[in-house]
Amino acid sequence: MTPDSRWTAVDTYVNGVLIADDDALSAAVQASEAAGLPAISVTPQQGKLLHVMARSIRSRAILEIGTLGGYSTIWLARALPAGGRLITLEADAKHAEVARANIAHAGLGEIVELRLGEALTTLPALAHGAPFDLTFIDADKPSNPQYFNWALKLSRRGSLIIVDNVIRDGEVADESSSDPNILGVRRMFDLMAREKRVSATAIQTVGSKGYDGLAVALVIADPT
Repeated sequence: MTPDSRWTAVDTYVNGVLIADDDALSAAVQASEAAGLPAISVTPQQGKLLHVMARSIRSRAILEIGTLGGYSTIWLARALPAGGRLITLEADAKHAEVARANIAHAGLGEIVELRLGEALTTLPALAHGAPFDLTFIDADKPSNPQYFNWALKLSRRGSLIIVDNVIRDGEVADESSSDPNILGVRRMFDLMAREKRVSATAIQTVGSKGYDGLAVALVIADPT
């Protein structure tokens, strides 16, 4: 769905009032655009929301599945206290190269570890370093069910699992859809609904990126 001009106007207003200009974040956007990366990063408001949520639960260990150019990575890493760590997983070598440069430019190279490779291949190696206090999933949608299962395995009671792009222009409600992205999101929702160790919800959002939304799951029992 094409963004309504009002949505973009509100985004611009909120950015101007609540989100200060930031050289590192602006440079990350510009570098990603110059490298030809798809313009699918979270918005400034969404990045700030991730930052606030990470700080609200006093995250010391964060996992990100899907780095792209590192924009959301920077927002999340800045929420960490001294001694905190963030591991971000990226399958595309070009994206990883751009992200590493953006993360270093933001002064976060010592905090963030970027692991290159398909997430479903690299996730098992993280088991020895778990649990993570917050996991942000923003990668290929058909794999969302597997990403959610891994996020839960790598969590603890009190951890948050946040998943982006779950409304898909409202198409998530179409039970007859054969779109692999829609099916991936719906299967993930089915898993969340059956999973007794989490309490989950999802919200619809509008803005300069159009009509979408995110899911949030609170881990309410220690995974076993």
